[in-house]
Amino acid sequence: MVKVFGNKLSKFKNMAKIKLIQENPVVGDISGNLLIAKKEVEKAEENGLELIIFSEMFLSGYPPEDLVLRSDFMEKIEVSIDELSNLTSNISIIIGAPSKKDKEIFNSAYFLEKNEIKDIYSKQILPNYKEFDERRYFTSGKENKIIEFDGIKYGLSICEDIWSEKYVSNLVNDGAEIIINLSASPFTVTKKITREKMLSSYLKKHEVPIIYLNQVGGQDELVFDGSSMVFFGDEEIFKFKSFEIDSKEIEITKSQELKLLIDEVEKYQPDDLEDIYNALVLGTKDYVDKNGFKGIIIGSSGGIDSALTATIAYDALGSSRVNTVMMPFDYTADMSIEDAKELAENLSINHSVISIKEIYESFSDVLQPSFENKEIDKTEENLQSRCRGVTLMALSNKLGYLVLTTGNKSEAAVGYSTLYGDTAGGFSVLKDVSKTLVYRLSNFRNSKNLVIPERIIERPPSAELAPDQKDTDSLPDYSILDPIIEMYVEKDMSPFDIISKGFDEDEVRRILRLIDLNEYKRRQVPIGIKISDRNFGKDRRYPITNGWKP
Repeated sequence: MVKVFGNKLSKFKNMAKIKLIQENPVVGDISGNLLIAKKEVEKAEENGLELIIFSEMFLSGYPPEDLVLRSDFMEKIEVSIDELSNLTSNISIIIGAPSKKDKEIFNSAYFLEKNEIKDIYSKQILPNYKEFDERRYFTSGKENKIIEFDGIKYGLSICEDIWSEKYVSNLVNDGAEIIINLSASPFTVTKKITREKMLSSYLKKHEVPIIYLNQVGGQDELVFDGSSMVFFGDEEIFKFKSFEIDSKEIEITKSQELKLLIDEVEKYQPDDLEDIYNALVLGTKDYVDKNGFKGIIIGSSGGIDSALTATIAYDALGSSRVNTVMMPFDYTADMSIEDAKELAENLSINHSVISIKEIYESFSDVLQPSFENKEIDKTEENLQSRCRGVTLMALSNKLGYLVLTTGNKSEAAVGYSTLYGDTAGGFSVLKDVSKTLVYRLSNFRNSKNLVIPERIIERPPSAELAPDQKDTDSLPDYSILDPIIEMYVEKDMSPFDIISKGFDEDEVRRILRLIDLNEYKRRQVPIGIKISDRNFGKDRRYPITNGWKP
C-alpha cells in the first residue's frame, strides 16, 4: 500500500479513521437510501472506522423538490435520522438530509454520535439560478458549524457554501482544521475542472485540507458525476471515480500538525467527450431503471441521431433491453434501411421493420375531404412523422418499453421537429447535445470499438420526408447554426454581438427568430439530460407568449 502524507511528521497523538461514501441515492426513496446508509455504517464499523460521511440530502435524494413540503415526508426523514443515530455507539455519522424547525425547512448536515443527534448544520448559501431553486423550499442557516472529532476540528459546509471564498475564510477563522463539503453538484461540461481549480485555490490560500464529497447518479434531467476529491498537502488531490459509485478510506492524524494518510493519489486529465458520453449513459440508465421500465424502444431512421441514441442506450442497459424499429416510407433510402439493420447487428439489439405506408395512406384517405383543393406542403411531411410517433407509442403501451426520442439540441432550438411525431416519447437522450457534438460523440464511441456504421456518420443528414431532402434545405450548415445557438441560448448574446463575430446578419436574425418562435414546441417535448451550462428546460425559461424582438 502506498501512503501519501500531507505533512511530514514523526509522532502522532490523535488519529481518525474515516470512510467517505460516494453513492447514488434515489429521490423520495427514504427507506432505500436509509438501507444503503445502514449497510455502509455496519461495514465501516466492522472494519474499525470511526467516522463515516455521506453526501448532501442523502436520505431524501437531491433535488427532492416539493416532496419536502409534505409533512409525512419530513416525518419519515426524522424517524430515519433517529434510526441512524441508534447505530452510533461505536461510530459517528455525518449525513445530509432536510430538517424542519417549526414551519421552516432547512438543507442540513446531521452529526450523529453516541446514539444521539450531536449537532446539525444548515446550509447558508442557497442557490437559486439555472436548475437550482432552493429558496423555494429552504430557509438559510444562520451560523457556521465547527465540530470536533478525535481532537480535530472540522468545518461543515454544504454544496453552494464552498463556492464562496468568504464562507471558506470564515470557517478557517473559526478554527476549522479540515473543511468538509457535502455536495449534490450536477455535471456540466465545464464544472469538473472548475470545481478542482476552485478547491485547489482554497488549499493554496488557507493551507487547510478539504474533503469534497459529491453524489453520483441520474435524476430526471440532471446527472451527478461524483468526482469527489480530497485536497491536502502540497496541492495533492485524492480523486474518486467519476459517474460511478465509489468509497474511500482515509486516516487523519494530528500531533502539532495535521496529516492525511490515503491509499493513492490519482492523476488524470479530464476528457470532455468521455465525460459527456458517460453522463449520457448514466442519465439514461438511471432514468430507465429508477422509473421501473423493463426496456426502451427507439425509432431507428438509419441516421446519426438515432444511431448514437441507440448506442448510448446499449451502453446503459445492455443489448437485451434495447429495441429499435425502422419505419420506412416512400422517401426512405435503401441505405437507411441497411444502416439501421447493421447498427442493430453491431450492438446485438432487437430490431424490427414496420412500414408506415398503409398507416399514412389510411390517414390521408380520411383527411382527403378536409384537404380538398389544398396544395401539398409540410402537412404531408409531418403526417409521416406522426405515423411513426403513433407506432412507437403503441409499441410502448403494449410491450412496456420507454420510447427514447432522438432529436438533438440544434433541432430543438429552431423547431426542426414535428410535435407528436419525432418528439413523441418519454425521455430525450440528446436534448442538450448539439448536432456537431453528436458527430464528435459518435466518432468518440467508434474509437472504442466501431459500432456505428461509418456511412451513417459520413452521409449528409436528412429527415427523409421528401424526395432528396437534406437538413441544409431548411437550415444553414450545422457548423454555422450551432455556434449561433450557443451564443444566443447559452451566453445571452445580442444579435449585434453575434453578427460582430462574422456571421451573416440575415442568417443570424432568421435563426434567432426561429429559436424564439419555437418555445411552444420545446415546452411539449420530453425532458432530457442536461450537459451544457444552459439547457432548454429549467435553465432557460422564456414566455411562449411575448412581444420581445431582439
